[in-house]
Amino acid sequence: MKTRILVIDDNPEFSEEVRAGFDPEVYDVDVAANGKEGLEKADGVDCILLDLVMPVMDGFAFLENFNKKSTKIIAVSALSQDVFIAKAMEGGCDYYLLKPVAIDVIIQKVEEALVQKTLKRPVKNKTLEERITKIFISVGIPPHIKGYQYLREAIKLSIEDPDIINSITKKLYPGVAAKFDTSPSKVERAIRHAIEVGWNRGKIENINSLFGVRVYSQNEKPTNGEFIALVADKLLLESV
Repeated sequence: MKTRILVIDDNPEFSEEVRAGFDPEVYDVDVAANGKEGLEKADGVDCILLDLVMPVMDGFAFLENFNKKSTKIIAVSALSQDVFIAKAMEGGCDYYLLKPVAIDVIIQKVEEALVQKTLKRPVKNKTLEERITKIFISVGIPPHIKGYQYLREAIKLSIEDPDIINSITKKLYPGVAAKFDTSPSKVERAIRHAIEVGWNRGKIENINSLFGVRVYSQNEKPTNGEFIALVADKLLLESV
């Protein structure tokens, strides 16, 4: 049985370009021009690529009316403001890709989402990912940069094995790199960039309120290890 993908976007050229990018022997790709049409076609779909600004019914209204169940939803939008990214993620999107985006990046993200769906992770892990996502939104780390995924995985590894933070270059970075088929040095740089993006967006007050104390000022940035440890410790304490 082919994997079913639905592209909900009012740009027919973009939709057809996405359709053409997927192997027709493996994927059955359908398209819809707006959220209303998308609702009519979404039943039983494995993954949805969702634009947010559309006529008739936009992507946010689609999310409000769609019973997601196990369907993976990837927002593909030109909206780059934090408020829209946060609204989409809170509405049920699993990933957020910022237009313009290459088709091979879209295909890679769909494949990653489908792997997660196949793994059928237990509710506890899903809840953990949602909590990490909320922290990243609060801190100002956008989901469309590579460091977002690397940082999330590093935090999860640190929760599973708190001692790994003491071997960040020998165990933590290589562990994240192995999952994403990249190098430890690229993981380190991408995580550093993700943290810097949050700081440069001026979310310091959010960060301090998140941890309950004044941890940093605008001119003080944590190391990768410090930030990962802070978030992991917070999540561990909340689960006790």
